[in-house]
Amino acid sequence: MKEFVLQDDFDLSQSTIDFKKELNPQQLEVVLNGDGPALVLAGAGSGKTRTITYRVAYLLERGVSADNILLVTFTNKAAKEMLSRVEGLLGRYPVGLWGGTFHSIANRLLRKYARELGYTSSFTILDQEDAKSLIKVCIKVLNVDTSERRFPSPAKLHGMISYSMNSGGTLREVIEGRYSNFKEIIPIIERIAELYHIRKREADAMDFDDLLLKLRELLYTRENIRQQLAHQFEYILVDEYQDTNVVQAEIVRQLAAEHGNILVVGDDAQSIYSFRAAEIKNILGFPQTYNETKTFRLTINYRSSPEILAVANESIIKNREQFKKELTTVRDGLERPNLVPASNSNQEAQYIAQRILVLRDEGIPLSEIAVLFRAAYHSQTLEFELMKRDIPYEYRGGLKFFERAHVKDIVTHLRIKQNPKDEVAWMRVLGLLSGVGLVTAQKIISLIKGVESLEEILKVEMKFGKRAQAGWATLLRTLTKLAAEEMPSDLIRAVIGGDYRDYVEAEYPDFMDRLDDLEQFALFAEGYKSLTTFLDEVSLSADYGAVREQGGHDDAEKIVLSTIHQAKGLEWDAVFVMHLIDGKFPIGRALEEKGGLEEERRLFYVATTRARKQLFYTYPITSGYDTLMIGQPSQFLQELPDDLFEQVRLKAAYTAPSRSRWNDGDEGPTIVLNDIGEREEKDVSSMSFLRNVDDL
Repeated sequence: MKEFVLQDDFDLSQSTIDFKKELNPQQLEVVLNGDGPALVLAGAGSGKTRTITYRVAYLLERGVSADNILLVTFTNKAAKEMLSRVEGLLGRYPVGLWGGTFHSIANRLLRKYARELGYTSSFTILDQEDAKSLIKVCIKVLNVDTSERRFPSPAKLHGMISYSMNSGGTLREVIEGRYSNFKEIIPIIERIAELYHIRKREADAMDFDDLLLKLRELLYTRENIRQQLAHQFEYILVDEYQDTNVVQAEIVRQLAAEHGNILVVGDDAQSIYSFRAAEIKNILGFPQTYNETKTFRLTINYRSSPEILAVANESIIKNREQFKKELTTVRDGLERPNLVPASNSNQEAQYIAQRILVLRDEGIPLSEIAVLFRAAYHSQTLEFELMKRDIPYEYRGGLKFFERAHVKDIVTHLRIKQNPKDEVAWMRVLGLLSGVGLVTAQKIISLIKGVESLEEILKVEMKFGKRAQAGWATLLRTLTKLAAEEMPSDLIRAVIGGDYRDYVEAEYPDFMDRLDDLEQFALFAEGYKSLTTFLDEVSLSADYGAVREQGGHDDAEKIVLSTIHQAKGLEWDAVFVMHLIDGKFPIGRALEEKGGLEEERRLFYVATTRARKQLFYTYPITSGYDTLMIGQPSQFLQELPDDLFEQVRLKAAYTAPSRSRWNDGDEGPTIVLNDIGEREEKDVSSMSFLRNVDDL
């Protein structure tokens, strides 16, 4: 059968929207000519949301029915924003248009076709807490003995199962590749996963991952339904395509099979979510997947200064797996990004805190300042410094350092060392033990009541059941180590070097990040000789944070601390990217994974392109406080030409100037740091930043 394509006679002059005036030439080309398979490579700050919005408005103006358009985003917020903008352009809400996340679209379709797969239309959706509870039931039903060794927690098991479902790999492959410490119990984990899936089906329930997998199953096994849906969705638009996984890409391909009008927007240079099973090959291989793909490039950046973009462009060209593009800007030139080596993490934190105050005095609101880092634990020293200086901050992507459960666990162990009568501390520590419940914990506390020292507690005879006895034995090993140490840093390492490490590994999917947190905590503790002083400052800092939150600081009065992953899609006038040393950024373990280095470089690119006007790169030359471990600046910095930076040399007002081992001959501007000691707080409002050595 031959096919004849009717050409529409839509005239732009008839539109209520002046597309030519509202869009730049690159954006207009996408909006007018995005039929067929279309790949839109949208650089950072290039107006991709605007482009998608106008494309949808253009289709509706052209006469395409709203229910024939499918707009897929990664957050409900993004979908609502785009539809709201379309409404603003057209003067009416696009009733009938299918817009939402992959999961919300899948849920909507499965509600209609669930019976085809053996579910009812009123199936339940399990959230993560529900899923963990069901996995816990499966462990009990199978009589799995979790006392022989640290067994993965329900949260950890759910993470394994979820990654397997989204990546297309088998559970065995996922465990061997990502959770190798649990290889010996793979058959047990497979049995739990199998029962978990059976129990979900019996309960007429799906978890979030099932929504995608069941939709894919529907499209692959029910040809009549696939054809019906593919015929309905005449135009499909997908935002952030670089973040899709293999299941999502297959769903899109099936839905676009009839009309072939599939327009995906994304930036391969910002693909940073492989840990969530995002597959960069989806966007890199799009032209091969869809024949006769049109490729558009949005390279006009409306966000950053030319100097910032020069660094961004230069940083990403080292990646081999990418679509080449170079961002240009419409902004006027400003100062080059500052490169700031610090003698150690403490001085790095002092510089950032003091520079934030100067930026505020120069008229930049605190809400327009952000500090970004590769891993959560990199911010710990800075958080302490901000608290001392009364600089309010909002932490994105998790809890503040001293509020995190694993940090509190360590502090609680140290409280027992300091005060063996601390019943609250004992309850938390005993609650971490396998086989020790509330009754046994209270019995232990009653037996040690009145004992004056940790050494005496070690001699108290305890008799419990087998599981509780095994749990108490693990704690005794840690308490013995604590009894032998005095320095805060040594005490922390005694805890994390013992059975607590096994607990973290079995309990949390992100256990490596948490162990990194704790090692940073130990490094921070090296600045203290007294356990009492250390615990006082940590406790007061934690309380201070709570008081601050209750004090009602306006959001506009807070700077933002964020991991780079959480900062994607956001922007600020001034951005600090901190802790840029090899082994920390790029993070060491990422280099062991295929494509890991290139993804780390994309993270550096994302961090760089968050800044509009001012950008600061900082790194400590030495790690710890009194150690002689010398760190190298991140290879991402070393790859860049020196003339892209304004090199800054820090000089402490109370010590000799610190000098970088990298580009040591470049005097650069000098900044004098005033000191805030552990106990004495000085006024920083009159601090001056000296721009060259002659000013001293």
